Amino acid sequence: MNFTTIGILGGGQLGRMLTLEAKRMGYHVLTLDPVPHSPCGQVADEQIVAAYDDIRAVTELGARSDIVTYEFENIPRETVERLESEHHVVRPDANVLRITQDRILEKQFLRELEIPVPDFGAVRNGEEMIRTGNAIGFPAVIKTTTGGYDGKGQWVARSRDQAREALAAAQWRPLIYERMIPFDKELAIIAARNAQGEMVTFPVTENVHDHGVLSTTIVPARIPEKDAERVREIALAIGRGLKIVGAFAVEFFWLENGELLVNEIAPRVHNSGHYSLDATQISQHEAHIRAICDLPLVAPHMHVPAAVMVNILGSGSGDYLDGVEDVLREPDLKLHLYGKVHAELRRKMGHFTVLASDVAAGLAVAERARAHLRWSDRRHGIAV
Repeated sequence: MNFTTIGILGGGQLGRMLTLEAKRMGYHVLTLDPVPHSPCGQVADEQIVAAYDDIRAVTELGARSDIVTYEFENIPRETVERLESEHHVVRPDANVLRITQDRILEKQFLRELEIPVPDFGAVRNGEEMIRTGNAIGFPAVIKTTTGGYDGKGQWVARSRDQAREALAAAQWRPLIYERMIPFDKELAIIAARNAQGEMVTFPVTENVHDHGVLSTTIVPARIPEKDAERVREIALAIGRGLKIVGAFAVEFFWLENGELLVNEIAPRVHNSGHYSLDATQISQHEAHIRAICDLPLVAPHMHVPAAVMVNILGSGSGDYLDGVEDVLREPDLKLHLYGKVHAELRRKMGHFTVLASDVAAGLAVAERARAHLRWSDRRHGIAV
C-alpha cells in the first residue's frame, strides 16, 4: 500500500517522537488529542483537538489519513473499531488493543502461548477477593484491569485488610490480583513486526522504576546471554501470536535463578526504548513507522557498547528546569525535552541518553548529569 499521511491517536511524547521520525522519512502527520498544542501537535503537520471518543473528529482523522496508529493503549477500543468499520487501516488493529488493554485477557493470552506469568486471578467483588487471596496468598499486587499506567491504579496488599482497602480504593472496578514477585531485575524488550510477518528485536534493557514510573534504562541488560536470548524468543512468540503490525514492548521480571515471567505487553513504542533514538542505527520509532507502512525492517544494532537513558521527571516544585547548561557539557549525552508546560510530580518531561564504553561508565555520567538538574519556579531555568 502507498501511504503518505499517518494519523496518530494521542498527542504525548511518544507521538512526538514518532512524528519526528515520520517527518524525517517524508510523511505528513495528523494527530488527534484533547489537549491543544500537545507535545505531538507541536511537531505534526496538524492537530485535531478533540476527545478520543468524538465520532466526528475520529471520522475526520480516518478520512484524512492513509493509515492510523496510536501512541498509547488507553484510547477507547470503540474508536479503533469505528475506524476499521469505515474501512480505514489501523495498525495495530482493534483485536491487539482488546487483548493488551485488559490485564486479564493479556495474561490469559500469554498462558495460551505457554509463556510464564505471575499467578493471577480476577476480582470483581469482596467474595472473589477473599477466594483469590486465599488461593494466591500475600504479598500481592492488585491492579485495575484497564486504564492503569506509571503505577496508577495499583496497590500492594500484604494482608486481607489491605486487599479490601484496594478494592474500595478502586471503587469496585474489576481488578487483577497477582502474586508479588521477588524479582532481581525488571527487563524489557522492543520488537517490531510488519504485515508480511518480518520481525526484528532491539537489545534487552534493564529498567529501574521510581514509584511505578520508569526512571532509568540500562542497555544492555546485565543478565546472561542465554536469558537475553530467551527474552527475544518470547517477544517473537508474542508478536506472532498477536499478529501485531507495529512496534511493541514486553516487560519481564527476571529472577536470580534465570526464571523469566512476563509482566505486561505494550502495543506501541515504549519509554524503555527511547535510548534507540541515539544508540542504535534505527530507532524503535522508525521501526514502528516502517512496520505500519509496509517498509522493510532491519535488525537494530548499537553504535556503542552501552547506553543509559534517564527520565527527567517533574517534582511538583516548579515548571523551569535548571542545570541544562551543565548537562549539555557532557560530550556523550543527548538531551530530549518534550514541550510540556507543567512539571507535575513524576510527570515525564524529557529524558537524556548517555552513550558509553560500558554500563558502569554510562551510569557514572548519568548520575552526574542527573545531579545537575532541578526544578524551579524561577524564570532563569528552561520551561519544557
